Amino acid sequence: MPVKIRLTRKGRKRNPYYHIVIADSRAPRDGRYIERIGFYNPTTNPATIEIDFDRALEWLQKGAQPTDTCRAILSYKGVLMKKHLLEGVKKNAFSEEEAENRFKAWLKEKEGKIQDKKDRIAKGKEADMKKRLETEAKIREERAQLIAKKNAELAEDAAKEPTAKETDTDDSKKPSEVVEETISEKPVETREDPEKEKEKEEQPTTGKDPEEEKSKETKDSAVEASSDTGKNAGSEEPVGKENVKEKEDEPSQDSEKTNLEELSPDTEEAGKEE
Repeated sequence: MPVKIRLTRKGRKRNPYYHIVIADSRAPRDGRYIERIGFYNPTTNPATIEIDFDRALEWLQKGAQPTDTCRAILSYKGVLMKKHLLEGVKKNAFSEEEAENRFKAWLKEKEGKIQDKKDRIAKGKEADMKKRLETEAKIREERAQLIAKKNAELAEDAAKEPTAKETDTDDSKKPSEVVEETISEKPVETREDPEKEKEKEEQPTTGKDPEEEKSKETKDSAVEASSDTGKNAGSEEPVGKENVKEKEDEPSQDSEKTNLEELSPDTEEAGKEE
């Protein structure tokens, strides 16, 4: 059975790389192989290819059949070109020196093309990066302009608002602030000594002021004193609150008499004139 030059897959999902191997055509793709002669990674740009040139050429001369992908890889690296030139030497079409010179010229031209491609890819990346930076700079400038406009509009609105709100503090006061002020204006209650408070609690609550009670006590004492004097004088009538009231009314009668005496001379003069 013929031997094949093919790829065996390695790596993880969506990130593969391949080994270039010499294997039996009956073996599975990722199964046993005879020899590994290279490495291939298609995820890079350009693709990275490492191959043992002499071993690949030897297996081709022995009759190994490459798959389509491996044929393209070998052509890209010049293995098939070298095999073609060596077959021309065997047929005496040209000498080995001529074949070697032709291969070097082809290899130089191929390397130049590869380098041009690499440079072109690098320049394209730089150009894309510059464009992205320019677009980002424009977007930043536009955002800065919009923010500046909004800030200017807000400043104008703040300047147009009347300043009377700042002076009218009474209207702008919150109810919580008013409550706090009223609380602060209330006089601070000073607590009395605990002994005095106990005495007040022990006293019976009559519902009258203590000053009125004191005045009544003084009046009662005066009435009792007058009653004692009446008994000593041998008066039979008891002196009580009614007699005290009559005595209090006596000055009013004396005042009426004085008013009548003052009016009598005027009446006498009027009679004489008649």
